[in-house]
Amino acid sequence: MKSINFGAKRRTFIPSIGVACLLSVCQIAMAQPAAPGVTVTSLGITGLNQFDTGLGSGGSFNWQDASANLNVTKQFTNQFAAGVNVRYNYQNWKWSSPTAFNGRGPWSSIETPALGMNFYYALSPEWRLGFVPTVEWSGESGTGTGGTATYGAVMSAARRFSKDLTLGFGAGVFRQIDQTKVFPYLIVNWNITDKLRLSNPLPAGPSGGAGLELSYALTDKWTLAGGGAYRSYRFRLNDTGPVPGGIGQNKFVPLFGRLSYQLARTTRVDLYAAATVGGNLSVVDASGNTPYSDSYKTGVAAALSLSHRF
Repeated sequence: MKSINFGAKRRTFIPSIGVACLLSVCQIAMAQPAAPGVTVTSLGITGLNQFDTGLGSGGSFNWQDASANLNVTKQFTNQFAAGVNVRYNYQNWKWSSPTAFNGRGPWSSIETPALGMNFYYALSPEWRLGFVPTVEWSGESGTGTGGTATYGAVMSAARRFSKDLTLGFGAGVFRQIDQTKVFPYLIVNWNITDKLRLSNPLPAGPSGGAGLELSYALTDKWTLAGGGAYRSYRFRLNDTGPVPGGIGQNKFVPLFGRLSYQLARTTRVDLYAAATVGGNLSVVDASGNTPYSDSYKTGVAAALSLSHRF
């Protein structure tokens, strides 16, 4: 995930571990504008493992996630910047006797390619507006793109009150396959001290808002942080599983810790540990009914990410 914060003392590129996405463009609406004609390109690669997690009705699951994200943004004028974001995400799920799903895993692997654009306009030196439309195709392997699209946009407005404080408000509107989702969120970038900072760690997008993270600079190269968010995403199931052509859904709250090391001025490694709480897995069949649904116990996940700005 990329995050460039307006009023910050440095530009930071943070991958997400949203356990299916604590990862992808955050609030460039808060970014310090580059000089006209400058293009910034960033690349992020993340691997994640959700360890074996118990289901409320019996059984368990675990899954692994691999993601790659490329963003290119150009500053066309002092006021206007625009760019494109390309992302690919792959998850591999494994199940052990899931009682609520008749002992059979409701899905196996999920693929999610995504394409987005970002537009930012500075009304004044203090105010900046953002508009980020996105479309992604999320489905179990073998589904293809038919009936898998999630599309919509995030809109934001942020005001710089001082060199250390930017606040704003945003809202996302997305059609998640067969369900429309609307959510508001706060934009926060506050350098509380030279070392302590409160900000948004995630991109607002189809799976939810930007969350909050408190970070502390241990040294010039090492940063320790912790935060949380709410995530919810839906994906189409293939025709060979227990619910042919249905829809799977995963909802949870990831609470995470982050340890980061700045390898170079534009390259960073992030190690994440997370607890997923309030989780729920469900399946909607082709008729719109929900034959299977189950909560899951607090899970533990770990992720490693490499991000680089060109």
